[in-house]
Formats: sequence, C-alpha cells, structure tokens
Amino acid sequence: MSHLGSLPDDAVLMDVFRAYPDTSRPLLDYHELVMRGPSPFTVAERELIAAYVSGVNSCGYCHGVHTATAEACGIPSGAVPAAVVDLDAAPVDERMRPVLRYVGKLTRTPAEVTRADADEVRAAGWDDRALHDAVMVCALFNFMNRMVEGHGIHAGPDYFATSGVRLKEIGYAGLTDLLEQ
Repeated sequence: MSHLGSLPDDAVLMDVFRAYPDTSRPLLDYHELVMRGPSPFTVAERELIAAYVSGVNSCGYCHGVHTATAEACGIPSGAVPAAVVDLDAAPVDERMRPVLRYVGKLTRTPAEVTRADADEVRAAGWDDRALHDAVMVCALFNFMNRMVEGHGIHAGPDYFATSGVRLKEIGYAGLTDLLEQ
C-alpha cells in the first residue's frame, strides 16, 4: 500500500514518476545513461547487477522488475534469485561473480570495501571502467530501493513480467515518454 495519500493504494513506480515529473525525468535520463549507455557490461549484465543489489536489499519490487528484465535480456531464468541466496552455486557467469560480490559488499557494508575487493574484479578481466559502471549501477539501485520502499510501492509477478519486457523493448528513455500518458 502506497505511503502517499495522493497515490492509489496499488501504486507502481510509474505512478510516482507521473505524480512528480520534475524529479522523475532527470532520474529516468540517468537510468538510461547508466543502464543503456556505453559500458563494458551488456544490458543484461547491468540488469543482473541491479536485480542482485535489489535482492540483497530485500526490495521485492525492484528485485522482481529487474530480475524479469535481466531474464528478458538473456540472463538464465532463476539465476538472479539463486545468486542472492548463494552466489557461488548460482548459474552466473564466472566473470560476473566477483562483480556481484563487490556490489553485494558495497550494498551491505560500504565502509568495508577495499582495494583487494576491486582487485578481484580486475582479476576477472574487468577494467576500471567496468568497476566504475558496476559501482554506478549499485549506487543507483540502492537509491531506487529506498525510493520504492519509502513510497510503499509493491507489485506482483504479472507486473514484473510486463515491466521486464517493456524495459527490454523501450529502455528507460521510453519510460519518459510514458510520463505524458
């Protein structure tokens, strides 16, 4: 149930975006840049990071939407929830494990992230740009998880599936166009 009386009880994030377009447009532009702009990571890998961070944060809405998006973009079905439970046993690409460990630690205990953690990411074949991009996805979704939970936004599997396909097809820039509808 939404925590804002001005939103419907069954509000989804697009309801918040439409209600507050002045803060939503720049946020969606930033999503498009971080999640769809040039990066060593594929769109699917960035969605995997977003879904993983959201799972670590127990944000059911973002975890659901971005798990569905990651799967729509090619991440194996069930890989994200499995990674949140046991990263080492999950069906996740070996190169992504150190990245997910890094963003997991950055999410859980940010003050404890060390150069050695970053070195593990580089040892897996990623460069500084990739590490930067992983940090930016992690930071964005820690922000979004708190935004969603603070507004009291919830949805279920049908909504997650629809949103995942929509994000795959139109990206975040397309959501800006939906603000007008």
